[in-house]
Amino acid sequence: MRRGILAELRGSLPEEALCLVPRSFDILGSKQRAVAIVELQEGLEAYEEAIAEAVMRVQKNVVSVLAKQSAREGDYRVRELRLVKGNPDTEIVHRESGCHFRLDPRTVYFSTRESNERNRIISTIVDGEEILVMFSGVGPLPIRIAKARPGVRATAVELNPYAHNYCVENTHMNRVADRVETIQGDVREVCPGLGRRFDRVLMPLPKGAYRFLDVATPLLKDGGTLSLYHWAPGDDLFTEAEALLREAFEGEGRGVEFLRRVKVSQYNPKFWKVRVDVKATRP
Repeated sequence: MRRGILAELRGSLPEEALCLVPRSFDILGSKQRAVAIVELQEGLEAYEEAIAEAVMRVQKNVVSVLAKQSAREGDYRVRELRLVKGNPDTEIVHRESGCHFRLDPRTVYFSTRESNERNRIISTIVDGEEILVMFSGVGPLPIRIAKARPGVRATAVELNPYAHNYCVENTHMNRVADRVETIQGDVREVCPGLGRRFDRVLMPLPKGAYRFLDVATPLLKDGGTLSLYHWAPGDDLFTEAEALLREAFEGEGRGVEFLRRVKVSQYNPKFWKVRVDVKATRP
């Protein structure tokens, strides 16, 4: 897409500005209506509207162009996004692997780049499992799991009320509301009161998920699988996550068997998002 945008901009932007035009854009939505999220470097301030117009000409379904204004921050993991051009209504329906997710990227966290990771997770799940998804967002993991594995029941817990409301709507839109329980609240307050243990616990919060291991591990059955996401330095991807997992399970008198170590995505040149899957064992 960048090549087409550069062709649109050539002649209207100086060469030094063209070199700064982003190489990639996140597109969320459908063929009928989508939003583009761009990262505009310093030096493009005078040309951002022209860039947004070029994006909308090349990508005909884009009705709004948003610029990243911050990293993902706060308990809701939401990035500040500024409208550069287009419709101020940025709610869309995004399609992924046969599922539909209504969301507004200005109020909730959702990453199209994690689609392949969701595929990998689903490939490890078998029918009959009871699954807890902590930090579940608008529901991409629990909904896709329920859609792909009809014999699975999932519980989704999310703090952000906007994301929770979208998750509720999305379970109905995808016809899995009978198999996905949605709960709004802090996992530290909600999960200990669920009154049951799970075959699998998923913790898809890369920054700080380890702080909730003391909540997650008691909820996992013996022999069950826990998936911890973690930020790790590129020169030592798994040591810290493995140590955290050992410590958490040893604290309740159990051990761990390491099942999978996965490089999920590169956050920046020095850090990666990784996933470590473990099975809870008894000595």
